Amino acid sequence: MLQIQTFDARAGGNVIYKALAHPLAAEAIDRLYGKLAGPVGVYDPDGIAEALFALYPTRIDALFTHESEAIGTIRAGLPSRPLTELADSGVRTLLVAAFDTAKIVARIAHLLPADTVVLTLDETKLPDSHLSNPGRYLDKLNFATNFAFFRDADGLSTRLVSANYWAAHGAGAVRLWLRLFDSDGHVLATWQQRLPEGPGGFAIDSREVRQRFGLGAFTGQLFIHAIGAAGHDVVKYALDTYAWGDGPSLSCTHDANAWPSDRFAGLPAPAPGETVVLWLQNSHAAPIPAGAVALDRMGRETPVTLDRPVGPFATVALNVADMLPDVHWPAQIEVRAGRHVVRPRYEIAHGPRTRIAHVNVERDNLRPDPAIATLPPQMGRGYLLPFPILPRGRFRSIVQPTPMATTQQTLPLRVDVFDREGRQVAERFLGCLNRDHDVALDFDAIGLEEGHAELVYDFREGGEADGWPHALFRYEDRQSGHAAESSFGGHIFNTAMTWKDEPQSYSGPPPGLSTRLFLRLGDAKRRSFTVLIYPASGPWRPRSATMLQLHDGAGKMIAEAPLSIACSGSAMVWPHLAFPADRIAAAGPLGYVLVRDTTCRLFGYAGLMDDAGGFSLDHMFGF
Repeated sequence: MLQIQTFDARAGGNVIYKALAHPLAAEAIDRLYGKLAGPVGVYDPDGIAEALFALYPTRIDALFTHESEAIGTIRAGLPSRPLTELADSGVRTLLVAAFDTAKIVARIAHLLPADTVVLTLDETKLPDSHLSNPGRYLDKLNFATNFAFFRDADGLSTRLVSANYWAAHGAGAVRLWLRLFDSDGHVLATWQQRLPEGPGGFAIDSREVRQRFGLGAFTGQLFIHAIGAAGHDVVKYALDTYAWGDGPSLSCTHDANAWPSDRFAGLPAPAPGETVVLWLQNSHAAPIPAGAVALDRMGRETPVTLDRPVGPFATVALNVADMLPDVHWPAQIEVRAGRHVVRPRYEIAHGPRTRIAHVNVERDNLRPDPAIATLPPQMGRGYLLPFPILPRGRFRSIVQPTPMATTQQTLPLRVDVFDREGRQVAERFLGCLNRDHDVALDFDAIGLEEGHAELVYDFREGGEADGWPHALFRYEDRQSGHAAESSFGGHIFNTAMTWKDEPQSYSGPPPGLSTRLFLRLGDAKRRSFTVLIYPASGPWRPRSATMLQLHDGAGKMIAEAPLSIACSGSAMVWPHLAFPADRIAAAGPLGYVLVRDTTCRLFGYAGLMDDAGGFSLDHMFGF
């Protein structure tokens, strides 16, 4: 596993990791290494060295620290030596593993051996033109970055859609710095794209990119860096995969979650007639060594390793059946990625149709919390994981709980089922499931025509909980055979009382719950829709006061439509039905709907649907 610190739930991420892993920083570090002449010493004042040499291995001969309590501890494979030994160390080059080092270098100048050359990570900084805050290099807004799976090959294209939500937080001119890598990790194109001055929509379409740069077919990844960001340091988007011409495939996924993880979960094993491919995309400029990535039947602890390396920024298609031939749906697969990749995508082919979805970060920093089983009664049902039950006449809806933390050995769960008006119509105890369970509940057995369900903790047979319940939701079109799937985790929703950091989505101090969800518009062939759910852990307002706000491509709101959803109810919303046709036309291809509510927190799933039986669905994002 790479010895790097990436995401910290308390701090919101590690900006040093992003500063080191940026593709432009990788090129600069390669140039910096070319100047190293041995013996090489490293002074590590900020604890960066271990991450630096994990991402960019090179030979070093000595490592120095000013922390007396750290003397002798191992960093980057070397014992830490006291800084006072630098003068007699004989190092020819000293690399100061820090940024903004002018004062640091001046303070240790008297300790340097004669003729020692001093190099620093300042040589690897991005240009000021690429920084949102040039005055403070390690400001997290300087590294508002992400990756996207990006393809234009085999009859399929991809389209990334989002909005300039940074403008709503006071950003001035915002632009994207973009770099496209092919499957071998080679750079196909680098360009910049200016975003609308206001909170307007934008799109990056693989067909247009291919035509613009005269590219052949490609499957790889797109690196995205938002320059001029304010408020948010994460690049959020929806990614549609669509077929050329009248092809039958259609799918969408949420953004990639910019932080590499050791493990990911929520990868389904293939069902009969299906081929499941995991798209493994190296997020770094260093190769992934052979044996560093593995797949395992969830809960079995018998991982099968990938026996070949993966090049820098390269993309590899792993057929799950080649590595785990005896594992079948409804079994689940754990991806052991060793912090080499951000959230991977997987693709399922069944006949002429394919669908693509994402796995989720499996957390290694959680422990079971006995207090969850005895939450105060004011917290109601506590943690909920809401998800749609699509109209049963056309769709089959299936839920499968997924372990999403390395310490989860039991999952004590039930499903509460609600119709659209918030009336509970059924309850199904799933049991105290083991980590390696293969339970998948088909809602045909419940009989509800349309509505939603909520996965909740239920300790009637014991078990443990950590506040991180997750599940995979699968939807199948009975007529066309097309399918879509999504996955997400639970929260405490819509209560006046709080427990730790729940409920989330506050606007100001508790209980200021609110909703701000992005819904892209479709086109003449593929119409967008959303299923909005009003989950409530305890009693809250009887109905929502939701407003659908239609924006044009420049971000101007051009129409509003009210919507009232019953507490514990849901609604399926189609923009082309909610707004007049002339307003939809005025919004244009980059227009969008903002789902806004200042009275409650809604949860949403969105996608596209065509007339040939293709549809997509994944959870929505907000800003």
